[in-house]
Amino acid sequence: MVAIPNFQYMTPQEYLDWEEQQPLKYEYINGEVVAMTGGTIPHNDVALNLASALKSHVRGKGCKVQMADAKLGISENGPFHYPDVMVSCDERDKSATKVIHHPCLIVEVLSPSTEGIDRGKKFQNYRQISTLKEYVLISTQEMMVECFRLNDKNLWELQTYSRGDEIDLVSVDFKFPIELLYEDVVFENSQES
Repeated sequence: MVAIPNFQYMTPQEYLDWEEQQPLKYEYINGEVVAMTGGTIPHNDVALNLASALKSHVRGKGCKVQMADAKLGISENGPFHYPDVMVSCDERDKSATKVIHHPCLIVEVLSPSTEGIDRGKKFQNYRQISTLKEYVLISTQEMMVECFRLNDKNLWELQTYSRGDEIDLVSVDFKFPIELLYEDVVFENSQES
């Protein structure tokens, strides 16, 4: 992500109208816009592997799987983000054409330049979504997945998965081997194959 220097504050509606005219995607946080930069091939491969598996899993179950070009609104007034993958099973999102507001699952594929934001400010924003049940962070440096899950006491618990583990996404009732995410992925740090 790259902040736009000397950019004027925008209202949420000004941002939504302005962004529709832009060739790039921009996130919107507290009146400021941030350009989304391109990802790496491993980043794209991991996101596509997960989105494809999720799409097959939820087919016919009334859920929608979205990828990086789908905008997520924390509220009608923002912030607005572009998660790598998200799933909404909420009726209010079924006819959405521009913004998803009620996901149960949000996934970010980590990159060195965005990891701090994904773990920090984005997760802080995402936790404001009342329908969110799981937040997943996937590494492209090694075979590792971190799943933050809302428990019955309304607290976020972390479960970490690594090579050989079966991932359990309870928000969409989907279990699969971690290796599915890393099919055909060349690790960015090339310490693992």
